[in-house]
Amino acid sequence: MENLSLDLEWNKDWDYLTKVKRPSRYIGGEWGLLPPKDDEENIISLCLAYPDVYEVGMSYLGYQILYFLVKSLDFADVDRIYAPWPDMEEMLAKEGVPLRSLEMKKPLRNFDLLGFTLQYELNATNILTMLNLSSIPLRSADRGDEDPIVIAGGPGALAPMPYTPFIDVFCMGDCEELLVELLSILYEHRSFAREEKLKLLSKIDGCHVPLMAGRSGRVKRRIISLKEAYAPERFMVPSDKIVHDRASVEVFRGCTRGCRFCQAGMIYRPVRYRDPERVCELANKILSQSGYEELGLTSLSTCDYPWLEETMDRLGPLLFEYRAALSLPSLRMDPKAIDVALKLEEMKRRGLTFAPEAGSQRLRNVINKGVTEKDIENTLKAVFEAGWSKVKLYFMMGLPTETEKDLRGIVDIIGMARFLGRSYNKRTSVSASIAGFVPKAHTPFQWEAQNRMEELMDKGLWIKRQFRQKNVSVSFHEPAQSFIEAVIAKGDEKVADVIERAWKYGARFDGWGETFDLSFWLKAFDDCGVDPYHITARQIPYEERLPWDHVDVGVTKEFLWSEREKALKGEITGDCRWSGCNGCGLRDVCFSGDVRHES
Repeated sequence: MENLSLDLEWNKDWDYLTKVKRPSRYIGGEWGLLPPKDDEENIISLCLAYPDVYEVGMSYLGYQILYFLVKSLDFADVDRIYAPWPDMEEMLAKEGVPLRSLEMKKPLRNFDLLGFTLQYELNATNILTMLNLSSIPLRSADRGDEDPIVIAGGPGALAPMPYTPFIDVFCMGDCEELLVELLSILYEHRSFAREEKLKLLSKIDGCHVPLMAGRSGRVKRRIISLKEAYAPERFMVPSDKIVHDRASVEVFRGCTRGCRFCQAGMIYRPVRYRDPERVCELANKILSQSGYEELGLTSLSTCDYPWLEETMDRLGPLLFEYRAALSLPSLRMDPKAIDVALKLEEMKRRGLTFAPEAGSQRLRNVINKGVTEKDIENTLKAVFEAGWSKVKLYFMMGLPTETEKDLRGIVDIIGMARFLGRSYNKRTSVSASIAGFVPKAHTPFQWEAQNRMEELMDKGLWIKRQFRQKNVSVSFHEPAQSFIEAVIAKGDEKVADVIERAWKYGARFDGWGETFDLSFWLKAFDDCGVDPYHITARQIPYEERLPWDHVDVGVTKEFLWSEREKALKGEITGDCRWSGCNGCGLRDVCFSGDVRHES
C-alpha cells in the first residue's frame, strides 16, 4: 500500500510540537495517504479545513470522501488541516509560524482554496482562528488576488447569514459533483483575477457567492444520485485515537421519518440508497487496505436500509476474514432494530444506544418520533433478555409544548430501563443523555422559541436529582452552549459581528466544556447591539422573512408550516417510503430510481 513516510528531518519551526498536548494532532503522515502531486504549479490546490480538533475532524466521513475524490482528479490536489487547540494557537502566534497543512506542511495562505465544513454552529470562532493564524483576512471583502478563495459546505451553509462575511463561496447540498465543477472552472481560469473567478463560481448550481449575489439571489441545493456519487475505496487511518475510529460505508443518504426537530432529516432528502453489492465491494476494499477492525454502515437511520440483513449476511465472511466487527449508529426502538442488534455480538460489550427523544407519547407524537410506549418497553425487555448489560438513552428537553408531565416521563423511562435491566442482570447499567432543544433552519420547528438557559438548567438538574443509584448515569448538555448554538443556527448577518467580537474576546472551541466561556458572548452581544433572545426566545410568525429564506433546500416552507400545525395538534405524518407521498416538495427527484417506495 502506498503511504507517506513521516519526515524525521524536523524543521526548527516545528520544535514546539514537544511543548503542546497531543502533538499527534499536527504531524500528519497517516497510513493510507496519497502522495502530493508533482506539478504543483499547474494544478489547483485545496486544503480541507475542519474547524475542530483532529480527533473530531478525522471521524468525519465527508472528508474521507472529498480527500480521495480530489486526489482522483489530474488537475487538482488536496491536503488537510484541523483547528489547533488553544495551546498550539498560542505557540504558533508566539513563534510567528503560520498554520500549515498536515502533509505538505504548506501555509494555508498558499493554497488556491481553503474549504471549511460548517458541521456544528459552535465551531464558528475556530474558523476565525484558522484564518487569522494563516494571515488570511477574516472578511471576504478584505481579501485580494493573493489570498485563497474560502469555500464552505455542510448543514451550516444552508443557513449561511452568520458566516457570510467570512466565506467567499457557499457550496450547498451534495458536494461530490459540485466540488469537481468548482475546481475545474478555477483550473481553466487560474490566471483570472479574484473577482472574475467569483463571478464564474456564482454561476454554478448550488454555489452561493455573497459578494456577487447578495441576499436577493435564491440558491438551490444540489442533489445527486447515490448510485453515481463518488465513494472512496480506501481510508486514511488516524495516527492517534479519534472519536469514531473505524472504517465506514454510507449505505444511504437522507431520511423521511419526519422527526420535526431534525434538520438533517429535512435538508438531506430525498432518501437515496446505495446498492448492497456496491456496499460490500466498498467494505472489502477499505478493510483490505486500511487494517481497520471495525466497519460502520452509516446513514441517518441505518435500520431503514431495505437490504440491511442481506448486506450483513454478505459481509459475514468478509468480516471474519479481516477479524473486523460491524457497528451501527443508534437504533430505533422497534422489532427490526432488535433483530439486527441480536446479530451484532460485538456490540454486547459496548452496549446499545436508543433515542426515545421525549418522555410521553403525547410529546413523541408532537415531534413525529413514531415510537410508542409499548415499543420502548418491548425493546428494553428484548435487549436485556438477549444479554445486553449496557444501554444508553437519548432525550431532549425544552421541546415545543413540553409540560412537567413530559419531563416526568423521561424519568419514568429511565427508571423502567433500570428496573428491567436489573431483573435480568444485577450489573446492568443505564446512562441517559439529555440535550436542550435547539430550533434549526429548514425544519417544522424553525419558528419555535427555545427555552431560556435558566429553564433548561432547572429541567436538567431536576431530572438528574431523581437518580442516585450507581448503575444509573444522567447527564445533560450545558444550556449556555445550546443557547449560543441557537443564536448562530437562527441568526442573520448581524450575528457575524457577534461571532467576530466574541472571538476577539477569546472565544475558542465553544462546543467544549473546558474552553467555553459565556461571558465572551454576552459582552459581544452588548457591543454589537444584538438581543440574542429576540433570535432564540420568541415564536416567529409565518409571514416574517427568515434569514435563510433565500436558500431552497427542496422541502417547501409550506410543507414545514403544515408539519408545525400538525405537531401542535399531536398528529403523526407517516414515512413516505411506506405511506405515500406527503408533498414535501421533492417529488420530482424522489422517484428517480434511488428510492424504494412501498405501498
